[in-house]
Amino acid sequence: MLSRVADAVFWVNRYIERAENVARFVDVSQSLSLGGIPQWDALVFASGDEELFKELYGECTASNVLQFLLFYEKNSNSILSCLIKARENARTIREVLSVSLWESINHFYLRVREFAKNPGPVLQNPATFLERVKRSSHEVIGVNEATMSHGEAWSFGRIGRLIERADKTSRILDVKYFILLPNEARVGSALDVLQWSALLESTSALHMYRKRFGRIVPRSVADFLILDPHFPRSMHFCVAYTRTALYKITGRQLGHPLAPSEKLCEELHQRLQRLSIHDIIQIGMHEFIDNFQGRLNALGESIRHDFFETREIEALPSEQ
Repeated sequence: MLSRVADAVFWVNRYIERAENVARFVDVSQSLSLGGIPQWDALVFASGDEELFKELYGECTASNVLQFLLFYEKNSNSILSCLIKARENARTIREVLSVSLWESINHFYLRVREFAKNPGPVLQNPATFLERVKRSSHEVIGVNEATMSHGEAWSFGRIGRLIERADKTSRILDVKYFILLPNEARVGSALDVLQWSALLESTSALHMYRKRFGRIVPRSVADFLILDPHFPRSMHFCVAYTRTALYKITGRQLGHPLAPSEKLCEELHQRLQRLSIHDIIQIGMHEFIDNFQGRLNALGESIRHDFFETREIEALPSEQ
């Protein structure tokens, strides 16, 4: 496979996932704000684009933050910008994509573009729009699973989606622990439970969490979103299946890495398998997540170097 194609497939999926996760971030902030505490500052911080936001808007009002994160095209991480880039990448490799997948991506973009023409109603009440974004993303994923051959292109797409998902799950946990964590008097209060429940809702994890743990306990929420090997938005799950996809692409046996990206992914996977939530709390939640994001960024960069900067995917080190 040409590296150009692999790169485009990777980013189509990553941008679709990013658009969905922005919708999730905004959704949880809406829920928390309804609980009585404004969360807009934290939302801008979580997006990683606070400097651009301050330059453009200054004040973190609901309307400003929503406009910035949903429709502002000069914000490269807004929902609309992500879909513009996903569609453009998809357009360059239409011969690789199934007709149904191209149509699903294109319709997703066109729906959001239509909302952006008249943003007023969405800025006043974004809930319906956010739900449509999440469902449209799920539609793209479903069409991808059902109509694309599960070969190299599909594997690169899956890696892009999972790396993005792991990054955003870690960011939303970091926001709760590092910025929104209430004082001691509020721990275990109705407001605290509401906030943790909203965080689980933002990752569509509340029902699966309750099946495993029952009561909402911060330590257990972190355990579930970081270490659960079966929930598809946990950090562990995302890394584990990124690892599987990498080995599928290179054709090597699981646990026998050779390419630098395989080695980095193997190390991160083993670390998540080895650690318990007790270990993570001892390290410090923010410190652990900061380290995880650094490793994830290094993995993404290594994948780019191993696969996207070479002319042919086969131009990788081979076992002697």
